Amino acid sequence: MQTITKDTYNHYEEKMSKTIANLTENLNAIRAGRANPHVLDRIFIDYYGAKTPLNAVANIQVPEPRMITLIPWDPSTLKSIEKAIMSSDLGINPGNDGKMIRLSFPILSQERRKELVKSVHSYEEEAKVAIRNIRRDGIETFRAYHKKKELTDDDMADFEEEIQKITDIYIHEAEKTIAAKEKDLMDI
Repeated sequence: MQTITKDTYNHYEEKMSKTIANLTENLNAIRAGRANPHVLDRIFIDYYGAKTPLNAVANIQVPEPRMITLIPWDPSTLKSIEKAIMSSDLGINPGNDGKMIRLSFPILSQERRKELVKSVHSYEEEAKVAIRNIRRDGIETFRAYHKKKELTDDDMADFEEEIQKITDIYIHEAEKTIAAKEKDLMDI
């Protein structure tokens, strides 16, 4: 006979939590008009044959609200960093003074803000679908146990009720995260 314990739910909660963490990571990469060093997290350079993130080859600072500076530890990487930023989807031309790279973030137009809000909502929908898929996978797994008579009707009903509560919590968390990012985008 299969038993349902707190650990049973922890497995699904952990997966849903990772979905929220992934959502947050995706949202951090969206340029919101303010200088945020996380927009550089997805930019890599070829450093001695290895794909290396910018924060591993340069000191990244935010000296002003709309500026990021990158000071490479190895000055020979300056051109590679500049090239990687220009080829990224960041939409900012780096300023290279021979020692550091400056990224100046322009104020976003209202039209661009609305486009960013649309992309934010697409991330929200992806996260919600992922969370619902985790719930579905859990229910299917336990329905298989139920079908094999390894789980009672009451235990199956309890599992479905509890996994739905957990799902609702994480869906709400995704909505809160998106609402905060949308407010951030529109208040600039």
